[in-house]
Amino acid sequence: MTKLSVIIVAHNEARDIRRCLESVRFADEIVVFDSGSTDGTPAICREYTKMVFETDWPGDGQQKNRALQEATGEWILSLDADEWIPDPLQKEIISAIHAEKEAAYSIPFQMICFGKIVRYGGWNSAHLRLFKKTLGKFNEVPVHTNVIINGPVGKLSFPIQHASYYDLNEMLEKLNLYTTEAAKLRVLEGRVEGFITALLHSCWTFFNTYILKLGFLDGKVGLILALFRAESCYYRALKTNTLT
Repeated sequence: MTKLSVIIVAHNEARDIRRCLESVRFADEIVVFDSGSTDGTPAICREYTKMVFETDWPGDGQQKNRALQEATGEWILSLDADEWIPDPLQKEIISAIHAEKEAAYSIPFQMICFGKIVRYGGWNSAHLRLFKKTLGKFNEVPVHTNVIINGPVGKLSFPIQHASYYDLNEMLEKLNLYTTEAAKLRVLEGRVEGFITALLHSCWTFFNTYILKLGFLDGKVGLILALFRAESCYYRALKTNTLT
């Protein structure tokens, strides 16, 4: 029988991770890499799996590759702790891995922000999260890693549920963290933007998210998210200048 391993990286995820773990009970194996949680996250994870590893945090890509090495399944499903798999997607995943028509599958997302479903603004694109272990690995970037796959990629229909932000404080904390890490990576790549370029890029990002991608149809949440995306572009660019 084809074996499915779920890999999850975590840090202080006690609020969300039980929902994630409950949703992947259908998998043959769950592998969790925790980087120094102080809120009891590892203990919660051990209720669902013995494969809980407490380590340092080398960055998103490296941590997920560590988890990938420990997984023993032929197929890998990569999740973050604030994501979960609804029943229709569970069935679709099982069908896909047994059919083995593709080397990997991208899966659409359903974003939930401040407790509200987000339908517009380009936030619900698909991401490659299901793949054959022998044909894929993560690129080793510090945040928002992607899977590098050697083979054809299909697409599933049902979405992963993603509870992204619960309140404005959490959003601002992540804005600061993500833009700092993204700026460090851009400096290493030699991609430094000036003030004018940063301003123009952020204005275009807001217009594209809020108007062209219909973010305004999500009401107040759509406006907040469009501003968040624009600010992310702006502060990431400014931080590249402070790091050079």
